Amino acid sequence: MNVEDKVLIWKFNRGDCEAVRTIYDKHKCELLALAVSLLNNTTAAEDVVHDVFLAFLRLPHFRLTGSLKGYLATCVANGARNVLRANSRRRQDSLDEQIPVASGDLQPDGVAVFSEDCRLLTRAIGELPYEQREVVLLHHHGGLKFAQIAKSQEVSINTVLGRYRYGMEKLKSRMNSEFSNAT
Repeated sequence: MNVEDKVLIWKFNRGDCEAVRTIYDKHKCELLALAVSLLNNTTAAEDVVHDVFLAFLRLPHFRLTGSLKGYLATCVANGARNVLRANSRRRQDSLDEQIPVASGDLQPDGVAVFSEDCRLLTRAIGELPYEQREVVLLHHHGGLKFAQIAKSQEVSINTVLGRYRYGMEKLKSRMNSEFSNAT
């Protein structure tokens, strides 16, 4: 855990509301991107991220031994899993492709290429089986190690490694075919 996160957690445990606001501002974009990638639904993703922070606020005392970002990413993945379970019970599949893309300092033509690449990657990630998608995103977006993912999913590390390997192979294959079709 980095020093800034330690200080924020220390302040949070002493009732400092500004610490929670700082934690939220620091991590909300990455957590929202993770939730959108897991759920393919912007509205549901926003709800999951907000629910994670509401639950965080209700904690009487918080003790963290690892990464704050990793902890929050795990909470988002668990929330996304719960949403998907509830939706599968109701058999409602709703896709929402409104995914925010930050342009940074790119020129207009660069933004167009970047946006198209992001759209293709997002679609490819969305086509992965959920278990593979979750592992890939928790590892890349959440910065979690495979052992942490295995613990949060309650599966063996070999299962997580297999899901990651198969997911990455599918993404590479899909992206290579998309880019070869574009040229």
